[in-house]
Amino acid sequence: MSRPAIQKALREQAAGLFQAGIDAADPYLAVQRSLSSDGLRLEIALSPDDNAPKRTGHWPKIHLIAFGKAACNMAKAARDIIPESLLPGDGIIVTNYENAAQATGFKVIGAGHPIPDEAGLQGARLIAEKMSHAQPDELVLALISGGGSALLPYPRPPITLEEKAQTTSLLLACGATINQVNCVRKHLSMIKGGGLARFAAPANLHALILSDVLGDDLSAIASGPTVPDDTRFDDAIAILRKKDIWESIPNSVKYVLQQGSAGNIPETPKTGDELFNNADHTLIGSNPISLKAVVKAASLLDYDVRVYSEHLSGEAKDEAFKLVSYAKSLLDNGLNKPIALLAGGETTVTLTGQGLGGRNQEMGLAFALAAERLALRGNWVFLSGGTDGRDGPTDAAGALIDPQSLARMRAAGTDPGARLQDNDSYRALQASNDLLITGATGTNVADLQVLLLRP
Repeated sequence: MSRPAIQKALREQAAGLFQAGIDAADPYLAVQRSLSSDGLRLEIALSPDDNAPKRTGHWPKIHLIAFGKAACNMAKAARDIIPESLLPGDGIIVTNYENAAQATGFKVIGAGHPIPDEAGLQGARLIAEKMSHAQPDELVLALISGGGSALLPYPRPPITLEEKAQTTSLLLACGATINQVNCVRKHLSMIKGGGLARFAAPANLHALILSDVLGDDLSAIASGPTVPDDTRFDDAIAILRKKDIWESIPNSVKYVLQQGSAGNIPETPKTGDELFNNADHTLIGSNPISLKAVVKAASLLDYDVRVYSEHLSGEAKDEAFKLVSYAKSLLDNGLNKPIALLAGGETTVTLTGQGLGGRNQEMGLAFALAAERLALRGNWVFLSGGTDGRDGPTDAAGALIDPQSLARMRAAGTDPGARLQDNDSYRALQASNDLLITGATGTNVADLQVLLLRP
């Protein structure tokens, strides 16, 4: 087989493995595995494991809400199982514009992500209002997926939506981790950090959660609206100061955080709060589940499969260089058979330029440059993609590159090194036809990386 044919086959295989990971996080099937009904009542599995214990109640009404990038499919699955007689009126779905679709029995609201907008604020208010009407013997079933934090903004007065968005933008631009971003968001919000549980009380509450957070920390997924939050106002202030953006945030944000620190605004509800006595949750999908599916699919292609990292994090450029160095050591020692190096996680990007891109595109471009610098030989392809189908503020899921990517960029008049320095990975990859385009996938369990090596 010629080298171009080998590269084409490797690219197709890498894309197929990525799709296997997305398929494993199918939100419709994940919800269906978690719910069952005898036509009169609902049972909720407390884990995705077979024979998991179930939560059962004789709830006369079940109030259904869904928010996040997978909200539509999760909501449809729940409505297909829950007896019609238990559903009082339309449920509410809030999702990103790309994934918004009509759903019978729901009011669907498309909203902004990653920067919150007025539509998301409207959705947050509607959900809060619906939940506040639930009675003590009824159930609020919340279907939560990645992106829910930005999609459901409800700023504490006197913070405006624009000021909340400005603060979020500053956090994203300075390279804050998702946990740091969410810590600040929780203390600026009426919904995040257990706030939604306050609106639902005294009704029963159960959340089905599709995780997009490394380690599946429930307090971080969508900023933990239905679970306790053990961070404090002082933690949020410390993050903003450490990232050197305290002086740049709006005065209203400073005011709320300082008032909270002084005890003049109630803290988010903590572990042990009686508010959660009637609240529970089920983790129905995650990055590790998807990574496991990629491992299985690669094994079926007869690769020597190695999990490089189950919690890939850190600066995207740095992680790309480390991965190239590791791959080079394997190649230099000789390969007996093709190797698939697989990872799952979520890197970060510290913005210093004015370009367009996302963490997966930046990692792909940085990988190509590091491969050239370290003279990574042999046949290889590298894919880094977001399982939601959108990497940063672009229409691409990430990058899919090979040894000829840099040559194609330069032939198109693009300087890949300069593009990387300007955080302009999108235009570099666009020039070489190496953008990974999947469209909105309807799910979100963080990112997956696939590196295929052949002698």
